[in-house]
Amino acid sequence: MNNFILKFKGIDFKSISEGFADAPKHPTAIFAVIGLLVLAFIILKVRRVKLSTSILTQIGVALALGTVLKMVKFYQLPNGGSATLGSMVPILIIALFYGPEIGMLTGLLFGIIDFILAPYIMHPVQVLFDYPLAFTALGIAGYFKDKKKPYMLLGVILAILARFLFHFISGIVFYGSYAAPGQSAAVYSFLYNLSYIGPEGILCIVVLGILPIKQIYKVMSKPSMNN
Repeated sequence: MNNFILKFKGIDFKSISEGFADAPKHPTAIFAVIGLLVLAFIILKVRRVKLSTSILTQIGVALALGTVLKMVKFYQLPNGGSATLGSMVPILIIALFYGPEIGMLTGLLFGIIDFILAPYIMHPVQVLFDYPLAFTALGIAGYFKDKKKPYMLLGVILAILARFLFHFISGIVFYGSYAAPGQSAAVYSFLYNLSYIGPEGILCIVVLGILPIKQIYKVMSKPSMNN
């Protein structure tokens, strides 16, 4: 139970430095992540998704802000995963601004950044599920673009649940051995991932419920912003 005690950690520079040192030791996982990134850009090209300078700039800002928020942790769990200061919010905002394709691309890039900064590697498939695919799922919120606020929040909830699902499956397959005697891998994975995604998810929903998403988008999409 001591794994679930709330403790504000702030920015964990030690974990970040260790992550940089550890990642090159797993080339297969790195190639899997790079392959997924290449595939994502191919799909965007085929679907003719336009990435203007303004959109790319906003994606960059969202990634930077999300990374800073990700580094501020309330608590870190021993086998990967942490409750952060709403790091999903910038990614979800991009999805609500520009739709699922761009939202998923932003989530994918954020997942890769998270992998680079703090990799927890057991298997290449586990890496894909816990990093790029889990955060790519946040782009699902983009399907609720231009909807009324309650529906946008529903999209946010579904996106966070989709991220949780990837971690949940990864937990069953790759972390089941950490379950307590007599506890199933599914129950262990559910409780473990809920312990950090749950509080952070609630924080993100509250923040996005307060923010005037449509008004912010109107300001960001003014012609002067696209020049």
